[in-house]
Amino acid sequence: LSNHSHLRLRGALKEDLNPVLLLLFQVTVWLYSVLAFLPSYLFSSVSESDAGLGSEQERAQRLKAQSVTGRPAGPYRAMGATKRLVSSLHPGVDTLDKVFEDASRRFPDRDCLGTREVVMEEDERQNNGKVFKKVILGQYRWLSYAETHKAAARFGSGLAAMGQRAHNNIAIFCETRAEWVIAAQACFMQNFPLVTLYSTLGGPAITHGLNETEVSHIITSRELLETRLKFILLEVPRLQHIIVVDDTPTKWPGYPRGISVHNMATVQELGTNLENGKHTGPMPSDIAVIMYTSGSTGVPKGVMISHSNIIAGITGMAERIPNLGENDTYIGYLPLAHVLELSAELVCVAHGCRIGYSSPQTLADQSTKIKKGSKGDTSVLQPTLMAAVPVRHTYIQYCQCRVANAACVPHQLPLSLLYLTCTQTQTLTPTSWFLLFVEIMDRIYKNVMTKVEEMSSAQRTLFTLAYNYKLEQLSQGRSTPLCDNLVFKKVRSLLGGKTRVLLSGGAPLSAATQRFMNVCFCCPVGQGYGLTETCGAGTISEMWDYSTGRVGGPLICSEIKLKDWVEGGYHSTDTPNPQGEILIGGPNVTMGYYKNEAKNQDFFVDDNGQRWFCTGDIGEVHPDGCLKIIDRKKDLVKLQAGEYVSLGKVEAMLKSCPLIDNICAYANSEEMYVIGFVVPNQKHLLSLAEQYCIRGSWEELCNNAAMEGVVLQVITEAALSAQLERFEIPRKIRLSPDPWTPETGLVTDAFKLKRQQLKSKYQDDIERMYGGK
Repeated sequence: LSNHSHLRLRGALKEDLNPVLLLLFQVTVWLYSVLAFLPSYLFSSVSESDAGLGSEQERAQRLKAQSVTGRPAGPYRAMGATKRLVSSLHPGVDTLDKVFEDASRRFPDRDCLGTREVVMEEDERQNNGKVFKKVILGQYRWLSYAETHKAAARFGSGLAAMGQRAHNNIAIFCETRAEWVIAAQACFMQNFPLVTLYSTLGGPAITHGLNETEVSHIITSRELLETRLKFILLEVPRLQHIIVVDDTPTKWPGYPRGISVHNMATVQELGTNLENGKHTGPMPSDIAVIMYTSGSTGVPKGVMISHSNIIAGITGMAERIPNLGENDTYIGYLPLAHVLELSAELVCVAHGCRIGYSSPQTLADQSTKIKKGSKGDTSVLQPTLMAAVPVRHTYIQYCQCRVANAACVPHQLPLSLLYLTCTQTQTLTPTSWFLLFVEIMDRIYKNVMTKVEEMSSAQRTLFTLAYNYKLEQLSQGRSTPLCDNLVFKKVRSLLGGKTRVLLSGGAPLSAATQRFMNVCFCCPVGQGYGLTETCGAGTISEMWDYSTGRVGGPLICSEIKLKDWVEGGYHSTDTPNPQGEILIGGPNVTMGYYKNEAKNQDFFVDDNGQRWFCTGDIGEVHPDGCLKIIDRKKDLVKLQAGEYVSLGKVEAMLKSCPLIDNICAYANSEEMYVIGFVVPNQKHLLSLAEQYCIRGSWEELCNNAAMEGVVLQVITEAALSAQLERFEIPRKIRLSPDPWTPETGLVTDAFKLKRQQLKSKYQDDIERMYGGK
């Protein structure tokens, strides 16, 4: 188990291991495996051998990609695409309307889109007097593929009857739900470029996107119309029609003159007699989506994505999901305005999967809106596929609500095996942002580890045996049915009990959390890497590769090159692994930014006519062709929850605070928040210390925890006044009694920060500030 030394469980195993108990455990596991699973293992081994696949361990160790030129800089291609990149799932299916048409023809009666009916809503008063909205939900109601296709065709015809024209942009500003996909398919059929906006964007960002794309029609929900959109309507002069996907109300008085509000059903009724009318379908090179980013470093940028771009991306993604087909069920709860969720759902549509919709407030039995004693969405839907994607804007704003913290509490079972249940524990403030899935995974992991340490010696030993035994078996490509059924079944049931693939992309999972998910959820976790500019496609690890810290090899639709970054000290000739800025090329690379030529320098076309995107991320390629992200070329950092933080922006805003002489913001992708190193202004700090009756020498004040807290309060107020987002504000700081000068080696001669040197100097403080999470 030496390769799993990061687990705290190892120490417990060494201390508490009883040789007799160990022998009993191993004999029990061996007998169960032989009697119950040897036949299936032999048959599966024969079939894998016949197919030339080899065992899971052999597949995990095989070469994933190679440099097609033989040079360490690449380009690297997947072993199945060394001769030619793959750009489509099926011959002739080259636009998104054809993808859905093909699926509705192959799977007409198969369930396509599912939504749970609301049985009852009620207000629940808490002990502190607050009132929370709770719901009891029924079963999923399904539209078949044929019904979904018909609904989309009618809606598209209705939009055309209302004056929407081919090649003219139309916007969607809506939560993830079945109507989002129906509306999108309608636009694909009619060749209306679809402008997508996150439902979490602020008013100025929404206004910018709608005005830049000059939309006259927008699709939204009742809630977003009444809480967000209605307040900016006068700032969007071209807007004429608002289509609300909800059935009620049917009349919308009080909106500005010149703007009409319609229900989706009304528009579909308008298109009923026109659905078979003639219209010009899209070409593969036509824009399918203009996808706006979060705008965390300025105004949002619209990424132009063609039909062929998306089809290439979903082709690469689908190849990494084994046995994908109509027996699979996907749960959709992440924002469809993000390319990864949109692509994931299109992958499912192309393969006849069911897509059941959820929300973070109803996802699990313990979610915030689920009434105690009733079932959350995962329990009812029992998905086989799920995205655990810590990507930008997959966070949810909760207003004075309790969060499904998934704190796992052990109870005693026969044979002293561990039984896990979940409880709610944490309260968030109104402005807190919370990434649902990864936060739950990390909290489950941390709470289980804490509870294990609190167990009796016998309990801890047995749980540790099961956990580390399974880790060892996974590393050898073997299953552990006894442990899965007796120890980890309850944890797995949190996601419905049937999940067979979890996909994590965007920000990395920690190695310990990934191992925990592998073990306790009894399914592989595929980590991926991609950007909106590459349709979310770049790399995804193979499902039988249980290594951590890597994002897999290139997809069959894309290739990767490493470009030397001399200033950062990264070269393709580095040993033991080539390193450099990651460049992604292929048919999945998008068309550039909408009306923003100044930003398009990150795209280029090579001599063969292939498009490339310069990511700004630094990576290294391992001998088996897998990629590892090791740095960021710019000072833009993605937190573990997926928010992008511009460290330079944070520093520039906070340097205007009189209390700060200099500041270095710090963050990394394995942590949830920003911290800071601060050189305080001596005059202002001494004044503040006197005000709060904190005494000591200058050095003592800078090392005083109470003083740090007071300064942090001032910094937080300054950050809020500067309109920094909550996730951009340093949550903890270290005061430095010594100024940073070129002589100290912490700044350049121009007094620009040397981040690597500052990180080295304050490494102990970094560990302290993140260690108390």
